[in-house]
Amino acid sequence: MSQSDSERSLGVSVAIPTLFVLLWSSGFIAAKTGVQYSGPLTFLALRFALVTFLMLGVALAMRAPWPRTWGEVGHYAVLGLLMQVVYFGAAWISMSNGVGAGTAALIVSMQPILTAVVAGPVLGEVVGRRQWVGLAIGFVGVGLVVEQKLVHGLGTPMGITWSFISLLGITVGTLYQKRKCPNMDPRTGGLVQFITAAAILTVLALLFEEGDIEWTGEFIAALFYVAVFLSLISITLLTVMIKRGQASRMTSLFFLVPPITAVMAWAILGETMTWMAIGGLACVVLGVALVVLPPSVWMRK
Repeated sequence: MSQSDSERSLGVSVAIPTLFVLLWSSGFIAAKTGVQYSGPLTFLALRFALVTFLMLGVALAMRAPWPRTWGEVGHYAVLGLLMQVVYFGAAWISMSNGVGAGTAALIVSMQPILTAVVAGPVLGEVVGRRQWVGLAIGFVGVGLVVEQKLVHGLGTPMGITWSFISLLGITVGTLYQKRKCPNMDPRTGGLVQFITAAAILTVLALLFEEGDIEWTGEFIAALFYVAVFLSLISITLLTVMIKRGQASRMTSLFFLVPPITAVMAWAILGETMTWMAIGGLACVVLGVALVVLPPSVWMRK
């Protein structure tokens, strides 16, 4: 391989995971924008209905492998319930109850910490002292941010509770995927998840919401963004990373989601943070970094 090819490959190796994390962070901004014009369940039902058709086209075009048994389909459907319905549904309900995009992203970003700690008894993985320290620091940080937001009337206790339910959904979903769906293709497996989510959320939206939608330009843009960029392109990038063996790089960058989302929320939505909340954000970033970054980063050789 020539030097130019090597440099180009290195650039792609850095660019793809970075773009993935940027898209993941921006999803909270689009969600916060969209729930201003419709109920969160209605918005999500539309999103997953749209992305179902888009992902079907991607799966067919890329000739992705389909599940071999109905048992696999069942596991993917359960994963869709956890990762799409509970995770996204609770997070978007949280934001519709006044919780800021940055705060919701901050709470959900604790997922790598909880997953690493819970993986010990559930999956038989070793949980080291660094992971426990990261968990403690992370929760202290979340507590500081939540306390400051509630004191200043930014969100409600119920809204914050929904963010923690979202965190529970993605944590349990991640563990379920590791145990039951380790070889899932993200395109066809994602398609099963999206079909499941669209069906469940449509029923929930009909039961608990009026179905009122303000078809503003901002709402349409937010719907298009979460369907195409957050779901379709993100899944495609994840597929590329898995094939290139870069999924661990994306995980290592996960600790950057809270500050990136906070900056986006400040610049786009006008969300502000007190110095105490910024300190809490720093604690969460440190806590997640302690868990997801390899030991070599923290120790000199």
